[in-house]
Amino acid sequence: MAIDFPISFTKMSGAGNDFIVIDHRVELIPEAEQPGFAKRVCRRMFAVGADGLILIENSAVADFRWRFYNGDGSVAEMCGNGARCAARFAYSKGIAGARMSFETLAGIIEAEICSDDTGDDKTVRLRMTAPCDFRTNLSVILDGQEKNLSFVNSGVPHAVLFMEEGENIPVQEWGKIVRFHPLFQPAGTNVNFVQKIGENTIRVRTYERGVEDETMACGTGAVASALFAVNYGLASSPVTVITSGGERLTVLFDLRVGLHGPQVENVFLQGPARIIYEGKLTAEVLL
Repeated sequence: MAIDFPISFTKMSGAGNDFIVIDHRVELIPEAEQPGFAKRVCRRMFAVGADGLILIENSAVADFRWRFYNGDGSVAEMCGNGARCAARFAYSKGIAGARMSFETLAGIIEAEICSDDTGDDKTVRLRMTAPCDFRTNLSVILDGQEKNLSFVNSGVPHAVLFMEEGENIPVQEWGKIVRFHPLFQPAGTNVNFVQKIGENTIRVRTYERGVEDETMACGTGAVASALFAVNYGLASSPVTVITSGGERLTVLFDLRVGLHGPQVENVFLQGPARIIYEGKLTAEVLL
């Protein structure tokens, strides 16, 4: 089966993370072709350009399921900013109601479209899957100095490094080192550089695997960073996260200290999901 062009798509932004979203309930792109397709359409300047591709598909157990591909064509289990965009897309197209659930490789995600007094439905609140695999006091050498990292899987793997406010952060250089560090193989990890900038407020810059660069925001990275900020006594829930793009995300959760590390429940991520434009892809996007 060949790819069925032209393909309608929606370009969306979740706090600066941008995505190409396609209604794929009727198959347009054969599964074997999807990684290569994602890599090509996500190219900036040569195609639409995006951090990732989201395919909305039918589900037997939820309102829909998604397939999520990073910009390099690799599969990601979860993406918080992408999930908010998927939820708003599904709501705007009548695929799901204001409260919905959908399948991801990280599990079933619950989402709610949050309207304010003006009827604005651009904010989406996600109930995230329970974080797991907490690790602390991980030693990594960066720029000749030993740094202590923390790690958690908040849907996808995330390393977290706390920096002083105003300290220079070489995101590209250090992010690449940590992303491919033997501690986090074979899957690798996303890398978050965190600074406390106010009461219950942190700034997070994220190096994302699959994009292999700093992105303007990372939802699961915001969750991971907020969890450790509270765990280390730097903040309390809810935590406001300022992204690289200057957007605000809100992370809420219940955390208690257990015998085997932090115990976290009821994790929510809330923030904007905006529709930027709609269009049609032609076969020339693959050239």
